[in-house]
Amino acid sequence: MKLISWNVNGLRACMQKGFMDFFNEVDADVFCLQETKMQEGQLEMELPGYYQYWNSAEKKGYSGTAMFTKMEPVSVTYGIGIEEHDHEGRVITAEFEEYYVVTVYTPNSQRELTRLDYRMQWEEAFLNYINGLKANKPVIFCGDLNVAHQEIDLKNPKTNRRNAGFTDEERACFTKVLENGYIDTFRHCYPDLEGVYSWWSYMFQARAKNAGWRIDYFVVSEELKDRLVDAKIHTQVLGSDHCPVELEISL
Repeated sequence: MKLISWNVNGLRACMQKGFMDFFNEVDADVFCLQETKMQEGQLEMELPGYYQYWNSAEKKGYSGTAMFTKMEPVSVTYGIGIEEHDHEGRVITAEFEEYYVVTVYTPNSQRELTRLDYRMQWEEAFLNYINGLKANKPVIFCGDLNVAHQEIDLKNPKTNRRNAGFTDEERACFTKVLENGYIDTFRHCYPDLEGVYSWWSYMFQARAKNAGWRIDYFVVSEELKDRLVDAKIHTQVLGSDHCPVELEISL
C-alpha cells in the first residue's frame, strides 16, 4: 500500500505546476494534501477511481486539507472535535476496517513565535485525539507537522534554534508523540541519512542550495512497525515549497 502526503501551498497554483503529472505517475492508494488554500467549489478535480474528501478553512485562501483514497472509508470525520481548533480545516480522518489515516496541517508558530502558545494547546489536543483513535485501531497520520525534530532534520540547526519549527517546545512535543507509541517512519528507515529535506524557503535560493528542513512526516503507531516497507521524500518534485513524502506499508 502506497500513501503520499504533500503540502501543496495552494492547490490551484500547484495544478499549474505539474500536480496531476505527479499524481498520475505515483498512483498512490491514499493521497493526502495540506494547505490547499481554497473553498469548496473553487476547483473541480476529476480523479477517476478515487473518493475525495475536503476540509476547508473558514478564512478564504488559508490552510485546508484534502484526502483522495481508492478504498472507500468506513467513515470520515473533519477536525478533532474541539471547536476552537476546528475553524482552519486542518484535519481529516478516514477510518478503514483495520486502521485510521489522518491528514494534518499543524499550525505554524509564526515569526516572533506569536502563535507558539496556541501551537502548544494544539499539540496537546491533537495528541489526545490520535491517542483516542489508537485505542480503537492503529493510526497512520501524515502531513506538514511544522517541526524539524532533530538537528539532522534541517540544514542550519544552530542559527534556527529559536525560530518557528525548531523551538525546544515544538521539538519536545514531537518527542512526546513518539514516546506515546508512534514511529517517525522516515527516521525509522533511514536513522542517519543527512541532507534530505521536504521544505525550502522561497528566499535565498534555498532549494537550489538544499538549505531545507524536514517538516513533513508519516507517523504510525508502533503496532504497525513490522508492516513498514519504505519511506521516501520526493525532493525532485516541484510545484510547491514543500515536496511530497511517501510511505509504503504492507496492510
